[in-house]
Amino acid sequence: MEPVILALTGSAVPHRETADWAAHEARLRGVPLRVRSGPLPATVPATMVVYEVRRTDAVPPLFGAPAAAVSAPVVLVPEGVGPSRHRPDVTVGVDARDPAPAAIRFAFDSARVRGGRLRAVHAWRLPPEAALLPFGLPETDRASWEDQEVQLLADVLRPWRARYPEVQVLEDVRLFTPAEALLHCSTNAALTVIGRPACAVGREMSTGSLLAATTCPVAVVPS
Repeated sequence: MEPVILALTGSAVPHRETADWAAHEARLRGVPLRVRSGPLPATVPATMVVYEVRRTDAVPPLFGAPAAAVSAPVVLVPEGVGPSRHRPDVTVGVDARDPAPAAIRFAFDSARVRGGRLRAVHAWRLPPEAALLPFGLPETDRASWEDQEVQLLADVLRPWRARYPEVQVLEDVRLFTPAEALLHCSTNAALTVIGRPACAVGREMSTGSLLAATTCPVAVVPS
């Protein structure tokens, strides 16, 4: 069984809450907890690698040397966040036009082991032609575009619902940026899950915005 790894960066010792979160996650999944210091190899065998994000960090671990190349899911735990034992629900960001299967799988599995709901959040924007309308956006047009986004998300999630029938899924389509949508939907979540494409600077900046304001751990799952 691949362990949960609590990764120590430099000489920093994580706060008690971070260690408790990692230990609780290992118990939920029935795997051992390992504490590792120093850089990890890219292919380190792990269910997840947990890093603490301190409020004073100029660069979150995901964007620096320790975690950027790790092939396992990386969970960034904001300083002071506890195990959230009484918040079983999980939130996952889904780009319905370019879904990340690894992130969706990790999110469903995380909700399953917690016995909680999974909120799948798809953020969308109005098409460019909406800005060209001379008298504003008719509500019927907006509703029609939103219906298309709802259908896209439903189509992406259908095979995952079949694979995880025990997980209750709430589909949530928001007219926000991805970071804003996730922040609105993660207030009471135990974990927020997002994908990490190989090259997506814009999405990494959204991740940074999310980390700056989130109140729950954020799992970043490589594609």
